[in-house]
Amino acid sequence: MKNWKVWGVILLVLVLVIGGFAAWWEMTRGNRTQLDTKFHFDRAIIRLPNGESLEGKVSSWLDFSDSDVVQIKMDGKTYLTSYNNVCLIDD
Repeated sequence: MKNWKVWGVILLVLVLVIGGFAAWWEMTRGNRTQLDTKFHFDRAIIRLPNGESLEGKVSSWLDFSDSDVVQIKMDGKTYLTSYNNVCLIDD
């Protein structure tokens, strides 16, 4: 009986470690997908402080928890802006 409990704990820890690694891997891939919610964007339109707008292909993006700041890598450049200044588009 004791042997089953040990194997059960080992199995539970293994499932948690693999699940955590899978979530981390998805978050670091750029355009990310987590669980059943899809967060993939193909293009972005960014409004710059001088009033100019840029549009391009999104290679990766990252948002910050408890903040309205988003980092977008687009056409070889990285932009850090507020969600108020960006439109993310999924074609």
